[in-house]
Amino acid sequence: MTNIQEDTEPTVGALAEETAGASTRSIATARSARRTGGVRRFLPTMTPWLVTGIVLIVGVTLFGLLGPLLVGDPNAIRDSGMQPPSGDNLLGTTQTGQDVLAQLAYATRGSLQIGLIVGVLATVLSAFFGILGAYLGGIMDEAFSLFSNVFLVIPGLPLVIVISGLVPQEARGLWTIAIVLAITSWAGSARVLRAQTMSIRNRDYVSAARVAGERPWRVIAVEILPNLLPVLASQFVFAVIAAILGEAGLSFLGLGASNSSTLGTMLFYAQNGFALAQGAWWWFVPPGLLIALLGMGLSLVNFSIDEVINPRLANVRAQRRRERRARRAARTGGTARLDDTTTDRKGVAS
Repeated sequence: MTNIQEDTEPTVGALAEETAGASTRSIATARSARRTGGVRRFLPTMTPWLVTGIVLIVGVTLFGLLGPLLVGDPNAIRDSGMQPPSGDNLLGTTQTGQDVLAQLAYATRGSLQIGLIVGVLATVLSAFFGILGAYLGGIMDEAFSLFSNVFLVIPGLPLVIVISGLVPQEARGLWTIAIVLAITSWAGSARVLRAQTMSIRNRDYVSAARVAGERPWRVIAVEILPNLLPVLASQFVFAVIAAILGEAGLSFLGLGASNSSTLGTMLFYAQNGFALAQGAWWWFVPPGLLIALLGMGLSLVNFSIDEVINPRLANVRAQRRRERRARRAARTGGTARLDDTTTDRKGVAS
């Protein structure tokens, strides 16, 4: 009896389906890799300085968020004034017996609130006047550029002092100080965003989106804004630093928020209480140290973001990637890639 075996060779249709499936999988893999590479391109390289900055920011932020929940009333007056740190009061007391640790926790929260509000407002203003004006061009760009230049040439600190001095003390709250600081700190960032947008709007994929009939807001949000995220992040961090230091300076001069507690107001009351003359270091050193640590952490993060947006530091970042790949290859026994060509969000080699 003869056994008739079935023909197991693939048909033309099966080969076509298999080829189409492999092609689809390869295209999906390439898109996923390009998307991952594009996202990674916007992230700063993880360095010891960046880790130190993140740890400092997270530590101060957690203290400002959770500290007020763990301490007592910062305004409670006791009969134990100017006491050094002890078991009952970890950071001592003020001239009127108030707990310095409780005041420090609430003051840190107030400074963080002002820094966050000013950072958001200044970034939004700079993005509006810088990106929108540069994309639209024409008389709109000229008007926005003139408006930015007017604010840019006005001295920031004297203007802040004048505006804060004109506002009555009872109306000088946290939001008032934040708005005053925001309207005096956005012009420089707007000029940088305008220059970046002028460069991006002439690229091929932006022109293709215009020809395709995309609306201006969609072109800005989808094609231009993602390429400006590192710049916006750097400007936001810088605005937060400037806001915290600016508020501390205003409060030290007696022009700060009257109905809220910040690190600057702590320094103001310590000065008025002659803490330095009486040797009460525990009253003025902790708020000054927290301002320095928070500013240092934000500066380290800002320096790391600068590696992404500064072309002069591109070689440094590329060298770090090559060293990281070499170490990874040494651990796994593989071969490190020598090419370090980067591509932008649309896959154009840079």
